[in-house]
Amino acid sequence: MTARRPTAPRRPRLGISLGEELFANQVKASGLTGQEREYRFDPTRRWRFDFAWPGKRLAVEVEGGTWIGGRHTRGSGYQADLEKYNAAAAQGWTVLRFTTDQVKTGAAIAAVKAAIQSREGW
Repeated sequence: MTARRPTAPRRPRLGISLGEELFANQVKASGLTGQEREYRFDPTRRWRFDFAWPGKRLAVEVEGGTWIGGRHTRGSGYQADLEKYNAAAAQGWTVLRFTTDQVKTGAAIAAVKAAIQSREGW
């Protein structure tokens, strides 16, 4: 019988990035509540936030492909993101954007916790 080699962690389901899955685990471990994933914030467009705290009008986007020329860093994708984020701002949303590296270091969850604390009592 041959020894089995360790396998790499399973990739998240299609459409959900590794950074989003890691951030979801960090949110759960931190004890934060009230968040929704893939939250549709606009009644007429199909735009969704990766994570949202609707009661606080706080959203998080985990931007993938930042070092490999992914959709968020190329012309048309970047322009579409700007349209979405500007519409969100016009509706009173604060959108925090992070790279997967920022999620991995814990900087993203720290910033979100600070933003939520600043909104306590709203």
